[in-house]
Order: sequence, then C-alpha cells, then structure tokens
Amino acid sequence: MISRKVKAIVESPSNGVIRKMFEEGALLKQKYGADKVYDFSIGNPDLDPPQKVVDAVMEVAADRSHLRHGYMPNAGYKETREAMAQKTALEQGCPVDFSNVVMEVGAGGALNVVLKTILNDDDEIVIPCPYFAEYNNYIHNHNGKVVAVKTTEDFSLDVNAIKAALNSKTAAVLINSPNNPSGRIYSEEEIIELSKVLKEFGKANGRYPYLICDEPYRVITYNNKKVASVFDKYEYAVIATSFAKNLSLPGERIGYLCINPVCPEKADFIAGAIFCTRVLGYVNSPAFFQKVIAKSWDAECDFSTYEKRMREICKVMDYAGLKYAKPEGAFYLWVKVPDKWNDDDMAFTNHLKKYNILCAPGSGFAGKGWFRIAYCCSEQSILNSKEAFKKAVEEGE
Repeated sequence: MISRKVKAIVESPSNGVIRKMFEEGALLKQKYGADKVYDFSIGNPDLDPPQKVVDAVMEVAADRSHLRHGYMPNAGYKETREAMAQKTALEQGCPVDFSNVVMEVGAGGALNVVLKTILNDDDEIVIPCPYFAEYNNYIHNHNGKVVAVKTTEDFSLDVNAIKAALNSKTAAVLINSPNNPSGRIYSEEEIIELSKVLKEFGKANGRYPYLICDEPYRVITYNNKKVASVFDKYEYAVIATSFAKNLSLPGERIGYLCINPVCPEKADFIAGAIFCTRVLGYVNSPAFFQKVIAKSWDAECDFSTYEKRMREICKVMDYAGLKYAKPEGAFYLWVKVPDKWNDDDMAFTNHLKKYNILCAPGSGFAGKGWFRIAYCCSEQSILNSKEAFKKAVEEGE
C-alpha cells in the first residue's frame, strides 16, 4: 500500500492539473487534429534553443576524453560553477565566487535542495499568491508548511501581508518574478520594502528568513522591464533557477542555486546544499549539459515571438469578453473566470474542454476564480482559438 499522504495528494482533483491537461491535449489532437485543439495547458517553450547552444551540444558530443560521462563533485564541475557565478554576478551587480554556486537538476531540483537544507519540521514558507502549483509539494516534501499570502489587486507584492505572516517558524519567503502564473514582475521598490521587513524581523527575533528567488523567467520580459537584483538588498537571499525557459531546454533539467556571497551562513548553507543534492538522489546535475551550459549560457535570445503572442492572446480575450492581468514577463496569461461561474475555475476549465480549449485552473495556483493560459504555443493556435473562446463564454454552464 502506498503512503496515505501520497495517496491523498494523487487522488486530489487539483493535483497535477497542468500535466493532466497536457496529456489530455495529446489525446484530443489525435482525435480531432492538432489544428482543431487549442492547448494552452503547459509552459513548454516552443522556441528552438539558440544556435550557440546547438553548437555547444555538438562540441560536447564530439568529446572522446576518458571519463567524460563520469561523476564529478556533487556541486558540479568547477568551470560550470564559475560560469554560473559570472552569470549571477552580471544579474545581481556584485562579485560572486563559484563556491557560492551548486549545480542542480533544474530549478525544481534547486528549490527542493534549498528547502531540505533550511527546513526544520513544521517550519513555514511564506508565498505570495498566486504561485507555481508545485511549490506546495516541494515544501511538503521536506515537512514544511505553506503560508499563502494575498497580493494586491494587480498581483504586486503586499509587503504588509507578508510582514503579518512572519513568525518564529518562518524559514523563508519564496518569490517568483516574473511570476508564474500572473506574469507580474516585482518592482525594485517592492523588493527593497520586502528586504527591509525581513531585516527588521530578523533583528528583532534572531532568525533571518531566507528570501528564495525562483527565477527561470528572469530574462523573458516585455517593454524593457527588468527583474530587480536581490543580493544588494538582503544578505539572506538565494537564487534558484534553470535554463528551461530562456534557452528552451526544459527536458534537459539543468539549473543551479546561488547563495548571496555576503550571507553570514553561506558556508553552512552551501555545505548543506551539497549534502542535500547527494541524498535527495540527484547526486549531481547532468554532466553533459553542465558542459553545454558552461559554453553557451550567454547565448543571445529573441523573445519577441512571446511578446507578439501575448498581444494576440490578449486580443482573443478581449473579443471573448474575458478579464485578465496583462503580463510583464514569462509566457502566461492569468484570466478571470466569467462572473456567472461563481469563481468555479475547475468547472469552467472543464467547460472549455468541450470546445477543445485546454487551460490550467487557477485553484492549483492558489488562485481560485482564475485560470492560466500558457501562450508558448503556435501563433496559429492562438488565432484559431478566437471563436472557440467566444462561444465557450457565451454558452451556459
């Protein structure tokens, strides 16, 4: 018999809704044809990796050196960690040494390692809503508790709500910017204010909560928006990220974590993260793509296609009479369920399936009454969905 905890999770209607929709979409495409199914379920980037990445793949694949597929230190190859330190230094505007970096199995692996490293049983992680659906599972993996806090009406940080949620059990605040699913980018001012609150809390209580920044969408921004640096604002900040979204490599599971070089606990944190990488069964980040990324992390990328699709899907929503939060980054549109559905996003997304439209219900993102459209799909699919959305909204429950 499987564990009661796991059984309850897998049988929950809201569990794995994104993947379920993705798999259902594949069946519908077989039945009706891909051009007649509008699959907005999963954030699977459809842009090809940049040529620099392709060239690096070919170069690494041609390597015939001895033990090229062997183990390396659990933290990863030194040259790869040095490259990630260089990348982080450019983003954060401060020097970063490779010793502050641990290579991980995607951003999900990085987050699990961070959480296992810092969580005591029943410790709490504060997260602004809405948030990526798997955060709940990641935190529960390590016997932590999720404390979901509201955001403002436009999904910006409500720093006062975060402040009110802090207590002696708070291990960290977890933010994701640009946010999945809302597309909101938290401003420089918001990060400064949040850092101030965390410093004041730590000084008064003797425990400084970590600020975990989940940043796989960092460079996918619109209208010249920038994601704020955190290392210059808060000592206990840690970055967890990957190359899944920016370089279109989600299946390769290559990412890393980086602790703020001025964090007073950095030595203990990195030692813990290396240990946790090993005992969680990852052992180390994939060797092949560590070598690829070391050669191609700075590849130039053009995300204008996503921005164009964002404008097109917004036009479709306007035509269908649906309200939404206009994204500032990533490739998701956060859409309000029509009023007549009384915030029942599960029922409404099931209703959309009758019109071959696949979207993720907001309840899985701690966003009841909303649903998520992933527009990292063909522009033609977006354009073709126009009448289907209109009909779905007009027709009854």
